[in-house]
Parts: sequence; structure tokens; C-alpha cells
Amino acid sequence: MRILRRYRSTPRVLKEGNVPLSEHEQRMLDQIESALYAEDPKFASSVRGSRIRSAPGKRRVVAGVGFVVGLVLLGAGLLLPQVQFQVIVSIIGFLLMFGSLVFTLWSGVPKGPVGAVKADGSVGPKPGRRGKSGGRSFSARMEDRFRRRFE
Repeated sequence: MRILRRYRSTPRVLKEGNVPLSEHEQRMLDQIESALYAEDPKFASSVRGSRIRSAPGKRRVVAGVGFVVGLVLLGAGLLLPQVQFQVIVSIIGFLLMFGSLVFTLWSGVPKGPVGAVKADGSVGPKPGRRGKSGGRSFSARMEDRFRRRFE
């Protein structure tokens, strides 16, 4: 931790890497927020009330807990005295582990269109993605590279 002094004010204790905004930057940020709220109050209220990365983090924690519980059930199923219960509890544990893995992998899928926003507001492909390859497929580019090796 370090102490930062700013314009003869009281010292602030901050975590390493965090830098406070200057008074000018804070005023600019407030102006931007108020302009956003005036332009689209519904969107501004939805953004203001939520944390940016809270949903994916919560999904990962839930999936991790589900995986651990599934692992415990899988192990506990092997310790049960009757074979019928061993199979049932172990299958439930495996399915919970598998479901947690699927839940984790599908949690990062972006919702909505992905790409560059055009002047008219529509979303198109990202620039530069097709420019390098000339619009050809991956296999066609690999075949060209292979042929150039022996030329």
C-alpha cells in the first residue's frame, strides 16, 4: 500500500495500482454520466446499478461449487454399502460435474451481434479479419502455403 498526496489535501491510502482521478477528471466523468443519463435514462440506470464483471464471475463460482459437489457425490457413491445406491449416487455426481463444466463453458458466450458498428448503427464484421486472407478459407490458405514451400 502507498500513500498519495494530492494538492495539499489529506493523504489517501490506496492499493497498489489504483490511482485516484484528479478534480478535473472527476468533473469530466460526472458530465459524461449526466449526459448519458439525459440521453437514455433507462440504459444509464441499468448500467449504473450493475457491476461490469459480476455475472460471469458468479457463474464461474456456481459452476465450481457444482463441480466440487459432484466430485464429492462421485466419491461418496463408491463408499455406500449397496451397489444400487453406489451406481445412482455416482451417476448423479458425474452428471453434476458434467453439467457444471458445460455451464462454465457456455457462460462466456456473448449475447447479441459481435463486430464493428457502422455509421448507420448496424453491426458488421470486424475490419481487418477478411483483409489479410483475401476472403479465402483456412484450408485454401494452408494449401497455398504448402505449394509455395516446394516452388
